[in-house]
Amino acid sequence: MPTTPDMTTRFDQGLLDALQHQVAVFARRAEQTRLGGVGQVRNSMDRAAYLLLNRLDQEGPMGVKALAAGMGIDSSTVTRQVAPLVDTGLVKRTSHPEDGRAVVLQLSPRGLARLEEVRSSRRELMAQVTEGWSPEERESFCTLLTRFNSSLSARMAAAAEADAVSDAGGVPTS
Repeated sequence: MPTTPDMTTRFDQGLLDALQHQVAVFARRAEQTRLGGVGQVRNSMDRAAYLLLNRLDQEGPMGVKALAAGMGIDSSTVTRQVAPLVDTGLVKRTSHPEDGRAVVLQLSPRGLARLEEVRSSRRELMAQVTEGWSPEERESFCTLLTRFNSSLSARMAAAAEADAVSDAGGVPTS
């Protein structure tokens, strides 16, 4: 949904400017450090690998299309990102239990161990970064960041749907 002058006048423009600046700084800091944790594990797993392994751990084995849909990216991107994870033994390809012709991706025991190592390191980093915060502040920040990310995802999904409708000549594609 495009921003109109009426929308921005409802809010304090200075606050919105500060918010967009802080989001940009956060994105840069996150990319610089890759929020990779502490110690030897620091920066040892890229964002794409972490997110893929984490999703497979949380949701179990799934096909490329389901993994792509759940992450809001296309199947070719998932295929490209999963290839090195399969090559290094962090993810394994197995036959679908109900349809032997289909392939599902599954976190390997080695992948789970590696993911746990990275999670532990990142958890320690989060503890250090928020050391002076109260438990309530940590909870509030996590709640608001989750809400922010959900809003961004919903906006991206709506824009993708609008683009698909536009590309189909105004006819919904789903």
